[in-house]
Amino acid sequence: MRRLRQLAERTPAGRERYVDLLRALAITMVVFGHWSVTVIGRDAAGQATGHSALGDLRWAYPLTWLAQVMPVFFLVGGYANAASLTRLRARGGDAAGWLIDRSARLVRPTSTLLLVLTAAAAVAWLRNIDPAQIRQVFWFATIPLWFLVAYLAAVVLTPPMYALHRRLGLAVPLVLVALVGLGDLGRLSGPEELSYGNYLFGWLAVHQLGFAWHDARAAPPPAGPGESPPAEAGATTAPPPAGTDAAGPSTPDRPGVRRRRLPTSRRAGLVFLAGGLGAVLLLTVLGPWPVAMLKVPDERLDNAAPPSLALLAVAAGQLGLILLLRGPAERLLRRTGPWQLVIGVNLVVLTVFLWHLTAAILLIGFLDAVGTLPTPAVDTAAWWAWRVPWLLLLSAVLAVLVAIFGPVEARSGRHRTGRRTPRGTPARSALAVAGYAAVVAALLVNSTTPRQAPEPLGTPVPALVAYLAGAGVLRLLRSGWGTRD
Repeated sequence: MRRLRQLAERTPAGRERYVDLLRALAITMVVFGHWSVTVIGRDAAGQATGHSALGDLRWAYPLTWLAQVMPVFFLVGGYANAASLTRLRARGGDAAGWLIDRSARLVRPTSTLLLVLTAAAAVAWLRNIDPAQIRQVFWFATIPLWFLVAYLAAVVLTPPMYALHRRLGLAVPLVLVALVGLGDLGRLSGPEELSYGNYLFGWLAVHQLGFAWHDARAAPPPAGPGESPPAEAGATTAPPPAGTDAAGPSTPDRPGVRRRRLPTSRRAGLVFLAGGLGAVLLLTVLGPWPVAMLKVPDERLDNAAPPSLALLAVAAGQLGLILLLRGPAERLLRRTGPWQLVIGVNLVVLTVFLWHLTAAILLIGFLDAVGTLPTPAVDTAAWWAWRVPWLLLLSAVLAVLVAIFGPVEARSGRHRTGRRTPRGTPARSALAVAGYAAVVAALLVNSTTPRQAPEPLGTPVPALVAYLAGAGVLRLLRSGWGTRD
C-alpha cells in the first residue's frame, strides 16, 4: 500500500488516468468472462473436461458486445504506445530502443509462464502421462497467448504505423477496415485465405485509433498571452517547447479523413455509439455475421478469429461509450483510493491475464483430486448457483499466482523512457526486430498446434527454441548491448 500511495502521489498532473482504468477493466472483464462461461463435465473415460457455455446460452449473445473487450485493450495499447514512443524520441532515443524497452514488460512475464508450464509438462512426461493429455492442458493454459501474438505484432509495427498515422491520420484505419471487409468477403464466398490478414488488419485498425486519441490528448490548446501549453498526457518531465511536440512541429489538424486527432467530444461519442450499434445490427441481424462476438462452439463464423467487420462495428460503439463515460470516470480517478486501485491492477495486469486459465486448471485438478468437483449441466439452477463460489475460489487461486509471479511484471514495468536513451547501432535495430519476430512466430506456432497433438513438453520443441532465442536476444539488448554513447 505504501508503494501504491507513493506512485499515486508521483502521478503527473497531465496523465490520462482514464486509459489506465480502461486497461484494468478490460483485462478484469476478460478474466471473469472466461471463468463465468466455463462448463465442467466428464468425458467417456471419466476425466474432467471443460468447454464454453455460450453454445447453450443464445440469449446471452448480445451481451458479448460488451464482454468482448479486446478492442478496448488495443485502443488503450495504441494510446500508450504512441505516448511512450514520442516521449522516448523527445529524449534522443530511437525506435529500436523503444522496442527493446517495451519488451521487458511484455516478454518477461510471458517467458515466466512458458518456462513454468514447460517444466510442469516435463515432470508430467517423466511420470508417464500421455503426451496428448499434456498438450491439451498446456493448450488450455496458453489460450491467452493468441491475443499476445496480435498485440506483439502491433507493438513491432508501432514506429512505422505511427509515422504513417502522422502523415495520413484517420485514413489509415479506414483503409484497414476496408481490408478487413475484403477478408470477410473471402470467408463468406472464398477464397478463405483472404481472411488471414484480418488477424493483423483488424487489430491494427483499433490500435491506430489509439494513436489518434493520444494526439488529441497531447495537442496543446491555443495558449493565451503569457500562458504556456499544458504538459503532454503521461509526461514525466517538462513538455517540449511551445509549438512542438515529441514527434516534431505541432501543426493544425488536417481536415477530413486525414486528420490526426480523434474527435473526443460528447457529440462524437454519441455518433460513434449510434453508428457502431446501427452497423452491428445490420451486419448481424440482416447480414451473415454471427451475433456473438466471442467464440461459440460449432459456429460457422467467428467474429474474433479473425476480427470481422461486425467486431469493428462493436469496437466503434465501445469507443462511443468510452467517450461518453470519460468525464465521470476522470472525476472518480482524481480520488486517491480508486486511483491507487487502478495503479495496483496495472502493475500486474499482464500477469493476471496470462495466469487466469492456469488458475482454473489448478482449481479443477484440486477439486477433482479430492472428489468434490461439481459438474452441473449448463443453464440449470445448480450451474448458476455454482457461479458465485466458483468465481470466488478462482479469484483466490489467481491471487496466489499473482503474488508469486506478479513481481516479475512489476519490476519489468519500470520503463526507462523517462530518461535519455542512447541511440543504437543498425545491428541492434535489426536484432530487436528479429527478437520480436522469433517470439511472435513461436507463440503463433504454439497457438495453431492442435490441442491433442502428442507434445511431451506441451508445445512443439522448435517453437520453444525459437521463443527462448528471441527472448534471449531481447534480454541481451536490454542489458545495453549495441548502444553507442
